[in-house]
Amino acid sequence: MSSDFRRVSSNPHVRSNTTTANIMIWVLIALLPTTGFGIYNFGMHALLLIGVSVGTCVLAEIIFELMVHKPVTVFDFSAVVTGLLLALNLPPTAPLWLPALGGVFAIVLVKQLFGGLGQNFMNPALGARCFLMISFPAIMTNFNTDAYAGATPLSNIKNAIEVNVMDMIIGRTPGTIGETSMICIVIGAIILFAVGVIDYVIPFSYIITFGVFYAVIGGKGWAYLSAQLAGGGLMLGAFFMATDYVTCPITKRGRYIYGIILGLLTAIFRMYGSNAEGVSYAIIIGNILVPLIDKITLPKAFGIRKKAKKEAIRA
Repeated sequence: MSSDFRRVSSNPHVRSNTTTANIMIWVLIALLPTTGFGIYNFGMHALLLIGVSVGTCVLAEIIFELMVHKPVTVFDFSAVVTGLLLALNLPPTAPLWLPALGGVFAIVLVKQLFGGLGQNFMNPALGARCFLMISFPAIMTNFNTDAYAGATPLSNIKNAIEVNVMDMIIGRTPGTIGETSMICIVIGAIILFAVGVIDYVIPFSYIITFGVFYAVIGGKGWAYLSAQLAGGGLMLGAFFMATDYVTCPITKRGRYIYGIILGLLTAIFRMYGSNAEGVSYAIIIGNILVPLIDKITLPKAFGIRKKAKKEAIRA
């Protein structure tokens, strides 16, 4: 018998009619508030960026799977979710070729070359965003639009410039298409909680760890902490990307550890790094650590330890 049986958890096994498509559709529905606000806030160019990003991801998945003679899986809507999340992490001033390049990178290099959905070791949308940040930093950090000019609130905070926290909560600030309105993101998160697509473990352990770190180490008061919580991609990352089923730990204990690591990394990057943000890199590093977290936290199959000891004695 193959040793692969060790990878299967012990019974009882839960049976469910939930499909990948069902989950992805709920994620898309939950992203509608922040997507709609992003289009309202930044105009038609934001809508075009979203359309190009989603369309590129869908086409890249279809073309790649046809080329390698694999079943076309585009109707599980995972490529649509990847395209939308990528677009929401782009500045509204980005040229249209940027989401097209990012979409190909996300689907082909991060997802399909590692075996497709369920095999990718990092979140495809965040992988593509980090690739674009490294390759085109000037474009990815240009947030000047007709509605808003100047630096993002997090950049202002880093330069000791006062910000309006209420504007950050509502979303009347420069930033990426989907990160500005904390209210819209939280509405989407409530939808995901209500339908059981995500649970509280990762997002709450992430946000609480981040908040405690800033409260203890930052020491600059509630207004400063509130701005850090409301600003940047923290909420979008915590509720919509850190909770990705494929790239987060399996066990509940592992998910707590994962959330704590993300909170610490994000806080460290923001406080001591040269960049005002840090969510994307924190989640990518967390994704890379997931196999180790699973190895530490997965329970041993009954009888495996005993058998290993006997074999060691015989040897």
